[in-house]
Amino acid sequence: MSSVVAAGGEDSGTKVPLLIIGAGAAGLCAALTAKEAGAETVVVEREATPSGSTALSAGLIPAAGTRFQRAKGIHDHPKLLAADIAHKANGEVDPAVVNAIAEDSATLVEWLADRHGLPFDVIDNFNYPGHSSLRMHGLPSRTGRELIDRLRTAAELNDIVILSRSVAERLLADAEGQVTGVEIARPDGTRERIGCDALILACSGFGGNPDLVRRHIPEMASAIYFGHPGNRGHAVIWGSELGAQLTHLGSYQGHGSVATPHNILISWAVVMQGGIQVNREGHRFNDETRGYSEQAAEVLRQPDGIAWDVFDARIATVARQFEDFQQAERAGAVLTADTVEDLGDAMHIPVAAFVAAWKEVENLKLAGGQDRFGRKFLADQLCGPPYHAAKVTGALFHTQGGLAVDPTGRVKRKNGTGFPNLFAAGGAATGVSGSTAAGYLSGNGLLTATVLGHLAGESAASQVAKR
Repeated sequence: MSSVVAAGGEDSGTKVPLLIIGAGAAGLCAALTAKEAGAETVVVEREATPSGSTALSAGLIPAAGTRFQRAKGIHDHPKLLAADIAHKANGEVDPAVVNAIAEDSATLVEWLADRHGLPFDVIDNFNYPGHSSLRMHGLPSRTGRELIDRLRTAAELNDIVILSRSVAERLLADAEGQVTGVEIARPDGTRERIGCDALILACSGFGGNPDLVRRHIPEMASAIYFGHPGNRGHAVIWGSELGAQLTHLGSYQGHGSVATPHNILISWAVVMQGGIQVNREGHRFNDETRGYSEQAAEVLRQPDGIAWDVFDARIATVARQFEDFQQAERAGAVLTADTVEDLGDAMHIPVAAFVAAWKEVENLKLAGGQDRFGRKFLADQLCGPPYHAAKVTGALFHTQGGLAVDPTGRVKRKNGTGFPNLFAAGGAATGVSGSTAAGYLSGNGLLTATVLGHLAGESAASQVAKR
């Protein structure tokens, strides 16, 4: 059965001005924006309750130049954020899209705070790899679950219709690429066609589609998938059949610090505050501070595909601001010992090799030195007892390649022109991470979900108003 059906004179059933596929952060930000602009909006969501990739994240949105930053004396500017994104992605980004997202980031965060009551704050006790300023904005629990729950509540308060437990299976379009609606399937097997004047694809990427992952991201084909199973690649499949421009399909966000066998995320704060990773032979294997995304594949290349995060009590205190870390401690994923020798014993790795690696790092910290991998160390990050360790593996979180869009979220054809009424945001759209996992700057996923959702919502609402 084709995923895209040629639209003719058949009855499309119900028709709405704006239809959005997916009620994650991208879809709900788009819906709230469009509703505020006066466009009647319906959101189609496969789950009983919105969750998606957003719920599995830490819920942190990088934004530059917000009042939350200014209140803490943090100086930042959208141009700095854009430069950081481009630098991490090795320049493999559309500058127009990057600039638009960076410019709108502060507006998005303050709009969610002021208009919809989301209590953002800036994380100021550690920074993420690649960011030149403290700009990660999160909610009190530091969870994506809180973010999606608050966005869902905002949608309900604004009378936005969310058709839950409804799977958009086929897209309806005419020969010119004008989207006329979608066909959805209900849990009881019934099918329904919903027509629309404009469509926003906010149904994320293809991390939950093993065939597409094997084809486009073979290095992660056997990795744990830590994303939402509903990310089946519908946007990429539909776009391909429509003749859309698809870019950077090999790009993804991985994470090299998922506690195993517990499958609980261990915050990268454990590394950025002075911790290290060693393999099961007790050796360090690279500069851990390059980024948690590219570290996923590095960890998987180690013996048995595992590594150990090693840190101390000071670092653990920083990490406990994240509920995931607290959960890992409760689950017994975090080992504790009074000496590094005893910690090595508890980890069941060669103690002499591990102690040598640890002491080398601590000596580099004292000297303010740099190791053979290029990692620089600071004296204020010296570690002391008690010491901690967590056994981790690498995982695939979500894909970053997808439908190429312009700065308004409009989907591009292969020739670079835009589709008349088709938009994309979040994982459905090409991200701003370039072509590889190494290009992923911390927070890129939620940045493009929320901000590009906001921009696409504005653009689609304007499109609808013209009809």
